[in-house]
Amino acid sequence: MDHNTSPVIKEGHVPQEYRTASLVFYSIIFIIGTVVNLTALWVFALTTKRRNSITVYMINVALVDLIFILLLPFRMVYYSQDYWPFGDMFCRINAALTVLYPCLALWLFALISTDRYVAIVQPRHTRELKSVRKALLSCAGVWIMTLGSTAPLVLLEEDPDRKTNHTTCIKMHDIIYLRRDNPVHFARIVFFFLVPVCIMVGCYIVIVDNLIHGRTSKLKPKVKQKSIRIIITLIVQVLVCFVPFHICFVSMLLASSERGYNTWGAFTTFLMNASTVLDIILFYIVSKQFQDPVISVILYRNYLRSVRRKSLHTNSIRSLSNLTSAMI
Repeated sequence: MDHNTSPVIKEGHVPQEYRTASLVFYSIIFIIGTVVNLTALWVFALTTKRRNSITVYMINVALVDLIFILLLPFRMVYYSQDYWPFGDMFCRINAALTVLYPCLALWLFALISTDRYVAIVQPRHTRELKSVRKALLSCAGVWIMTLGSTAPLVLLEEDPDRKTNHTTCIKMHDIIYLRRDNPVHFARIVFFFLVPVCIMVGCYIVIVDNLIHGRTSKLKPKVKQKSIRIIITLIVQVLVCFVPFHICFVSMLLASSERGYNTWGAFTTFLMNASTVLDIILFYIVSKQFQDPVISVILYRNYLRSVRRKSLHTNSIRSLSNLTSAMI
């Protein structure tokens, strides 16, 4: 695919097609993601009586999702008006958080994978290695590390919005404006993409090997099933949402210095953003308490459908009866 054939953004403005698609997509993500992640925070942080390491990780996943989601209305205003009214600094913060989200999410997934590794491969050391305190310290370290690496993005000297007197926010166009050979970006890709993904892959290889060779006979079947479901969910989510995004990121960093709208960049960014909603599968697998409200909603919707069907069936019978009576 030739990226140079993409239409160029004139004076920093976004193509109409992308603006329309963004409004529709981000509206869906905002509504569903807000409900899902607020429910997850309520379940894991407030209603869960016995917290463990996986609960701590789920709280952090929901929190980072929610932070990213709550910024979407500002994007939607920008895409609807093709004008950025919130100032240069807030534009920079949005741009930094765009990079922060995948970095933080992948490291949290790596911690969850390590947790499953301990649960399956090292069950004897579960209490020592899966303590809430160690999980909190791990999450705090990931947050500090990620924030420290993305904070410099707020102070970028190269500002593509300077020409328009900051009435645009090209910096917020996700990875579109990052088309320059910058060692910092490559270091970020290595440390915040390749390293956590390698940790995940390593954990999964050992887990699968132990499952195949029957070294997990002492584990309860429910623990095995739960761990396998979590692993499959994380693998699919990484492959669908994060791998295309980072491949595109690298291709743009290696591309020419010309800046312009990139369809592949926009599409992979949409996929990455969809991870905030797909986390519902992870929450559902992990917590029975999270399953209950989801099941209740599904059952309630099925109940409403059955009521409507019965109502329609009853009305049709009445209409037929009235017609028969009239004919008689």
